[in-house]
Amino acid sequence: MEARVASSDVEARDAFSLKLKSWQARMERALAARLPSADVEPRRLHAAMRYSVLGSGKRVRPALLFATAATIGLSEDEVEGAACAVELIHAYSLVHDDLPAMDDDDLRRGRPTCHRAFDEATAVLVGDALQPLAFEILARDAALPAASGIRVQLIGLLAEASGSSGMAGGQAIDLAAKGRTLDVPGLEAMHERKTGALIRASVLMAAACAPTLPREQQAALATYAQAIGLAFQIQDDVLDETSDVATLGKAVGADRRQGRPTYPAVAGISVARERIRTLHERASTALASFGAAAEPLHLISAWLLMRRN
Repeated sequence: MEARVASSDVEARDAFSLKLKSWQARMERALAARLPSADVEPRRLHAAMRYSVLGSGKRVRPALLFATAATIGLSEDEVEGAACAVELIHAYSLVHDDLPAMDDDDLRRGRPTCHRAFDEATAVLVGDALQPLAFEILARDAALPAASGIRVQLIGLLAEASGSSGMAGGQAIDLAAKGRTLDVPGLEAMHERKTGALIRASVLMAAACAPTLPREQQAALATYAQAIGLAFQIQDDVLDETSDVATLGKAVGADRRQGRPTYPAVAGISVARERIRTLHERASTALASFGAAAEPLHLISAWLLMRRN
């Protein structure tokens, strides 16, 4: 029996790996179709936008949208526009985070950051342009649910996750914390904004496209998303201390050199890894009411836990 279970687990992981690759390929096509052509003026800006969004990336947030859609009985077509919007916001945040005024990074996903490949002014404009494009997609995408209430909810979820109460606020806290010591609750609060908010929004935006979903299942998805969002960032902190440039695709040890608070620095590597494990368990427990339908979300949680970049 144990051998059959183990074999079944391997088969499920292999099937998920193929599904993840199909989602990543789908997003590459979907994003390429929605970004302005580099042949259209202003060409340099459009080329920089495409450089920053296309050709790489794990597409974690779109994968969460697609996996949530599968769990609650929606098609991928119904949420593709929302997946593109979330990924565009994520891409803009990376471009701005890499700037000299922020993290001053030279590498992103194994190649020069946008401001190195182009210039700082263009990188600022890339972020300025990607952000409104994300909300334009939510407002106008023909495949998203037509109901105005759902469109408004999608826009509200993404705006809240992106602003001062979410991603931008988390980055501000991170910058202000350089050279200071945060305790674990303070560090987790920062992580839940900086990284967790957009991951949580990815799951909740898919749920918003299914307005008849019971409230208790909406709450369960929120609990799941909050847990994996925090685990994802703690794993990033661990990888920044334990990985290498070739594997991670960006400079390692940068947070430590810049005096920025990280989970390993505050609590130690072993405590950080144990926290990731408990968050993974919390995420899995939250999905109990969905039964076998939640397998895609369980597998994403396991994938994020085991990733090396």
